[in-house]
Parts: sequence; C-alpha cells; structure tokens
Amino acid sequence: MDVEQNVGGTDRIVRAVLATVLAVVAILALRNGKRSAGVLATAGAVGLGINAVTCFCGLNKTLGIDTTSDE
Repeated sequence: MDVEQNVGGTDRIVRAVLATVLAVVAILALRNGKRSAGVLATAGAVGLGINAVTCFCGLNKTLGIDTTSDE
C-alpha cells in the first residue's frame, strides 16, 4: 500500500520526540495506578509514533497540510 507522505522535516522530529515523551508519561502513569491517563498517553504515543515513522497524517491530509517541503 502506497501512502502519500505529508509529514516531514521538523514536524516529523517533533512528532517522534512527543511520542517518546508520551510513552514515558504512559509508563509512569500506569505504574502509579492512573489507568485512564496511562491509556490516553499510550494512544497518543502510538499515534504520533506511527505518524513519524510513516510520514503520513490523516488529519494533515484532511486539512490539506503538507510539511514535507519543510525539509
């Protein structure tokens, strides 16, 4: 499946960093028994991580945003 890339440059790096931060937050929240916060942080980390790896964001496509030229 070929997906048109619409995430690049600084946007991709920011998404990867935020995914890492949210993953740490999720681990800490789950360790402290804050299940809801942990699940939400995990969902955010997975979503941003997938965006960073695939260079595609459905919301960007819907809004007509393309940051690949920012490289």
